[in-house]
Amino acid sequence: MGDTDGSSMAAQSAQPKDSGENASEKAGFFSRIVDAFSPQSEEQVHEANGHEVDKVQPRGMINLRRMRVEDVAIPTAEIVSVPSTISKDELAQVFRESGLSRIPVYEGTLDTPLGFVHLKDFALTHGFNGTGSDFDLVSMLRTLLFVPPSMPIGVLLTKMQTERRHMALVIDEYGGVDGLVSIEDLIEQVVGEIADEHDADEGQMWVQEKPGCYIVQARVPLEEFEAEIGQSLTSHEDVDEEEIDTLGGLVFMLSGRVPARGEVVLHPEGPEFEVIDADPRRIKRLRVMLPDRVG
Repeated sequence: MGDTDGSSMAAQSAQPKDSGENASEKAGFFSRIVDAFSPQSEEQVHEANGHEVDKVQPRGMINLRRMRVEDVAIPTAEIVSVPSTISKDELAQVFRESGLSRIPVYEGTLDTPLGFVHLKDFALTHGFNGTGSDFDLVSMLRTLLFVPPSMPIGVLLTKMQTERRHMALVIDEYGGVDGLVSIEDLIEQVVGEIADEHDADEGQMWVQEKPGCYIVQARVPLEEFEAEIGQSLTSHEDVDEEEIDTLGGLVFMLSGRVPARGEVVLHPEGPEFEVIDADPRRIKRLRVMLPDRVG
């Protein structure tokens, strides 16, 4: 028995000292995945491992259970869509200006959706400039998902993955369109914002399109952008510089809300801010025009 105990002790001492910690970390990781899809009490939601969780902007996989489609959907007023009667050249222009690869198609109004057209289908048939054979939009349409606003985003994400759909229209209790959500919108609630090839590099906060015109990340520190353009944007009496730190915060203050994509917000001293990219909760990118310097 002494030899057995000695061998046992030797085997234990030969194990890596942090093996228990590694096992605990692995168990903790998989537990968090399981917990994301398991019912929890409000106390567990607001407190994990003795630490208070951010209640205003929760992050991570818990959002798959906690958040609903209505929390992440793009409002109806901001949906880029086209009628079934649109011409080939007009559709090419919508793709070009919006930068989107999928656009809902409707008959009469958006409350009568027919499906969506994919840029790939359009380009393969008619070329990227809208040339090619006779134009038949209806024959190119793909099927849309229709979901209620109360559906948990985890359920919708699973449904989209299973049915290989990337876009869904949110339908209200009267059958009308109440918003739009993409699979990217859902994933961003877990992993954070996903930049694509059209977005500026992470370290590049602005790009000068032409003299007096900039494409700017809304999160750029206001002082840095003011230094770039050599002009104060907070000196006007209508702007409280103590309340804002970023360019997006300035635009939010000027408009009194989160402006919609495509909306132009005017500064009292002349600059114009066009919202290029935004969702219902935040401004993402802006086009800043300085009228007195436009070449």
